[in-house]
Amino acid sequence: MSRLSTLSHRQQGLLLTAGGAIIMAPDALLIKVANLPDAEILMWRGFLSGLGFLLIALMRYGRGTLAAYRRCGWTGIAVALLFSLTTCGFVLGNQYTKAGNVLMILASSPLIAAVLSWIILKEQLPRRTWLAILLCMTGVALIALDDAGAGSWVGNAFALMAATTLAINFTLCRTRPGVDMSPMLVFNGLIVGSTAGLFWLAGSEPTLPAANQLAVVILLCLIIVPCGVTLLQRGPLYLPSAEVGLLILLEVVLGTLLAWWILAEQPAPMAMVGGALVLGTLSAKGLYERRLEMRMRARLEATPSVTVDRSSTV
Repeated sequence: MSRLSTLSHRQQGLLLTAGGAIIMAPDALLIKVANLPDAEILMWRGFLSGLGFLLIALMRYGRGTLAAYRRCGWTGIAVALLFSLTTCGFVLGNQYTKAGNVLMILASSPLIAAVLSWIILKEQLPRRTWLAILLCMTGVALIALDDAGAGSWVGNAFALMAATTLAINFTLCRTRPGVDMSPMLVFNGLIVGSTAGLFWLAGSEPTLPAANQLAVVILLCLIIVPCGVTLLQRGPLYLPSAEVGLLILLEVVLGTLLAWWILAEQPAPMAMVGGALVLGTLSAKGLYERRLEMRMRARLEATPSVTVDRSSTV
C-alpha cells in the first residue's frame, strides 16, 4: 500500500494541492527570467507543457489512457479551454505588469471560487474558510502594495482573466466528483501553443531563443508546469474549489519571495508582514482542521457498533 493511500481523503487533497502550489512557485519568476516576446513564450509554454502533460498521463494510466480521456467528456473539454485562458492571462499579465500585481490579482480566485461554489454547487463554506480567505487576501495585498502604482491596466486585466477562469475551472471540476481532469491539460497545451505559434510565425523574422533562455523555458514548461499543474488540477477531487484556491496562495507568497531573492529586490517591511500573515493563516487553518478531523475520527471509533439480537425472532 502506498504511503499516500494511508492518508485520509482530505489529507491527500491538502498534500497534492500544497505540493502543486510549491512546485509552481517559480513560475512568474522564470517567465521574467526567460524574457521572451509574448507569442514566443506562450508557444513554447503551450507545446512543451502539453508534451509534459501527455507523458504524465501515459505514466499514470498506461493502457488506460484513452479511457481516462473518455471519462472526462465534455466537462474535460471545457476545462482545457478554461485553462488555456488561464495560461494566456497569467503569462501575458507577467509580460505587461510586475509579478506582484499578477499574483495579488490571482489571489482573488478563492473568493471567486467560493461564490461560484455557493451558487452552482450549493456548497456551504464554514466561517473559518471565509475568514482565512479574507486574511490571506489582506496579506497578499500588503505584499504587492508597493507595486500597485507600477502596473498597467492591460496586465491587470489579463491577471483578472486568469483568476476568474482558474476559479471557474476548479468549480467545474467539482461537478464531476471522482473524475480526474488533469489528462485534458494536454489539449490546453495544444490550443495555447498552436494559437501563439501562428502569431509567432506571422511576426517579423521569428528566431529561436538563446541557449540560456531555452534552458529556462524547458525547465519551466516541460517540467515545472506539467508536474505542478497536474497536482493542482487533482485538488478539486478531494477539496472544495475555494479550499484549493486558498492553498494556491502558497504559490503567491513563495513566488514573491523567490523574486525578491533571485532578482535582488528589497522587500518592504509591509510586504514581509503580508507574507507572514498568509503563511501564518494557512498554517493555523491547516492545524485547526487537522485537530477537528482527529476529533471526529476519535468519536467515530469510540461509537459502539449496534448489533441486532435475532435469537427471539420467529
